[in-house]
Amino acid sequence: MQAALSKPKLISLAAGFTDNDSLPLAEIRESLAEILSSSRRGRAALQYGSTQGDPVLREWTSKHLVGIDGVSGSAAAYSPERMIITNGSQQMLYMITEALCDPGDVVLVEDPTYFVYLGILQSHGIQARGVSLGRDGIDLQKLEAVLESLKSSGELRRVKALYLVTYFQNPTGTTTTFEKKAAALKLLKRYERAAGHPIYLLEDAAYRELCFKGENVKTALAIPGGTDRVIYAGTYSKPYSTGARVGFGILPEPVFTAVLRIKGNHDFGTSNLLQQLLAHALKSGRYDQHLRELRQRYARKAAVMSAALRKHFPAGVEWAEPAGGLYFWAKANGIKTGRRSKLFANALANDVVYVPGELCYANDPTRPVPNSEMRISFGNASEADIRRGIERLGKAMRKNSPGGK
Repeated sequence: MQAALSKPKLISLAAGFTDNDSLPLAEIRESLAEILSSSRRGRAALQYGSTQGDPVLREWTSKHLVGIDGVSGSAAAYSPERMIITNGSQQMLYMITEALCDPGDVVLVEDPTYFVYLGILQSHGIQARGVSLGRDGIDLQKLEAVLESLKSSGELRRVKALYLVTYFQNPTGTTTTFEKKAAALKLLKRYERAAGHPIYLLEDAAYRELCFKGENVKTALAIPGGTDRVIYAGTYSKPYSTGARVGFGILPEPVFTAVLRIKGNHDFGTSNLLQQLLAHALKSGRYDQHLRELRQRYARKAAVMSAALRKHFPAGVEWAEPAGGLYFWAKANGIKTGRRSKLFANALANDVVYVPGELCYANDPTRPVPNSEMRISFGNASEADIRRGIERLGKAMRKNSPGGK
């Protein structure tokens, strides 16, 4: 962000911003006018709300999740009574970590993972242990091996949670299958006795609704018997408006009560006006309509980036085609991509920036940090800038490849 401000011509393929032109300006203007057209309703929206969050928004959010998960029978796991509305999902992740962990505790994370969450762990003095990813989510054999290693070393008692970004993962674009979520939760429960306390599965579903192809995957909330160990964090920021910072979490006791108390100490509750805006968007159908248009837009931009990568990146660079989200994860085999690499410096000199993959790995002493990967975002850049940015990045990569071509 600092580089973008200091270099106006810089093409940022780094920041995970959403598409600026897709923001629902007209729809939000109309919604706010309708909310404020009634004196009673308008003043209520401008007043304080509750710490837990607006009951109407919680009810509609619960129905929305039940609908996309296709849950039949009891939907108790999705109950609005188990839900807290937050200032984006980031606040929820912070509060959950504060509630669950003490300095020196351990949280298991995907390797690589969302680097901002690694910052939350670091700020609390919490250790992160990486578990490698496969094409369909976390490596279950590696997860078991890490848990067994921590048990043998006596550190299992410090393990509090497994953090998974389960849909179009930031940074790799990987989606975790429902079967893997269930198997991971089963493994965590198996090790609870030796740990001496619950080990939670924290599912970060920030990108779930940005799906533009492929089949729907149920959340971990749908795992039979998993209600008491699954914590779900979602958001309306990415799929609707990043400026309207509204997220939510669904939590079991006693985590729910602990997080609600922390939320009260933070701010007494999320902006009531923004909550009314989101509830209105859901009830009026504007949210669903916007989401359909947004998915089409991101599908086009992902296709533009894919074509540019094939045209401009040197042979030997690998990437997977995303089915949703905002990112490509490229493995530049043989080319260093880190912050201190020649490639990163050359890219900046040529007015293009990416996220070095090294930032997305936990400070885990059990393995070296890879230094030949990069996260490239198609979210905010225009289609023309995506083409130009990838062309510039491709030139810098060829210049820094072992053969110099």
